[in-house]
Amino acid sequence: MATVIDLHVHTTHGSSDSSLSPEDMVFEARRLGLQGICITEHNAPWDRHLFAKFAYKHDLLLIRAVEVDTDMGHILVFGLDSYVSGINQIDELRRVVSKVGGFMVSAHPFRGIYNPSGNSRPMIYRNGGPLPNSIQEASEHPVFTHVDAIEVANGGTVDLENGFAWEVAARLGARGTGGSDAHSVHGLGRCTTVFQDEITSEQEFVDALKTGRFYSGFGLRAGQLQPFNG
Repeated sequence: MATVIDLHVHTTHGSSDSSLSPEDMVFEARRLGLQGICITEHNAPWDRHLFAKFAYKHDLLLIRAVEVDTDMGHILVFGLDSYVSGINQIDELRRVVSKVGGFMVSAHPFRGIYNPSGNSRPMIYRNGGPLPNSIQEASEHPVFTHVDAIEVANGGTVDLENGFAWEVAARLGARGTGGSDAHSVHGLGRCTTVFQDEITSEQEFVDALKTGRFYSGFGLRAGQLQPFNG
C-alpha cells in the first residue's frame, strides 16, 4: 500500500510567514487524500510533548521536522529532536543529523536560478560567486555532498526550476523528494512524495527515506497524482 506524504509544510504555530493553521492543515489534508504531513517549521521543530498531543487527536500521520537555514541554503531535516547551536553551518548540521540517525534534504535548491536578481538568487549560492551554466556545474555544488536527497518538486517553485533540480538529482544519482512548501491552505499537497510502502510512524518514515523506496509526485490537488519527472 503506497503512502502519500507532503514533506514540506509550514503552519502558524511555528512559522511567522504562514497563514495555515494546524487545524486547517489537517482538514485540507484529509480532503485531498493525503496520508501524512511533515510539519517543517523554520529553524525550530514543535515542542515534542505539544506535538504528540496534537497528533494524538488526529487520524493522520504527522511527522515533526524542521527546515534549517544554513550557509548552503535551506535544509529539511527529519529525525532531529531540537535545534542545536551551530547547525546553521552545513558541516555541523551533517554531523549532528548523522549522530541521531536522521535524514537531510536540500530544499528548493534552484529557486530563482532563471531570475537571479535580488532576493530571488538561489539560496545555495547566497554567499556569492557565479551561478552555474550547466547541469554538470550545478551538480558540483558542495551542498549535494552533505545531504541525503534533493527536493525536486517544490510547490512554491516554478516548473523550470523544479526541472533543473530534477536533472541535477538525476545526474548525481540522488533521490528526489516532493513537498508543497505550503504556507496557506491553498498550497497544501501541491507537490508530494509517494512511498511504495505503508508508513504508520515517524521511525518508519525515516527508515523509508533511507531505503529510497519513494518518488516525487504532483497533481494531487487536481485529483490526478502522478510522478514528477522533470
